[in-house]
Amino acid sequence: MNKRQKAILRDTAAVITITAIAVIAMIALKNRVNRSEAMRAMEHLGRVVVQYRQDHGSVPPESYINRAKEELEGRVRLGDVTYRAQWINFESPPDEILAYTEGSYGSKLFGRKHIVLHLDGRIEWMGKQKLDALLVQQQSSRELEALREKSKQVSPRPSSELPFGP
Repeated sequence: MNKRQKAILRDTAAVITITAIAVIAMIALKNRVNRSEAMRAMEHLGRVVVQYRQDHGSVPPESYINRAKEELEGRVRLGDVTYRAQWINFESPPDEILAYTEGSYGSKLFGRKHIVLHLDGRIEWMGKQKLDALLVQQQSSRELEALREKSKQVSPRPSSELPFGP
């Protein structure tokens, strides 16, 4: 192989490497923007819930949240939100999970995470395993049964694949 062929190979390898790095960086940037917009939308939803609780003394009904979600900036990136208000009572602690995203954010490389809204309005970026563990602690058998029934109507996935257990 002469010097010219080596130079062409080296330059080609450099271009391929730089292109691969740029593609990975763009994917990471897209994920970060999506996550940031979804977090911002959930923060706004948290402010809506806190304001409603201050005004009325209880969490808003799901219909109220659905209307509020329509007005959120970044609502498209928020995706499906599971709202647990009907399972919250007056004795529920402030760290009780009020709502969480169904869609996963993040990447396969860094792990999938969910956006969680606590009863006190706090937003948390949480891994799937931690979310599932908290939900197992907080969900009643009636709530689990309602989620199973809902998933049978919506999704043909087996219950072992659902986030709330078999």
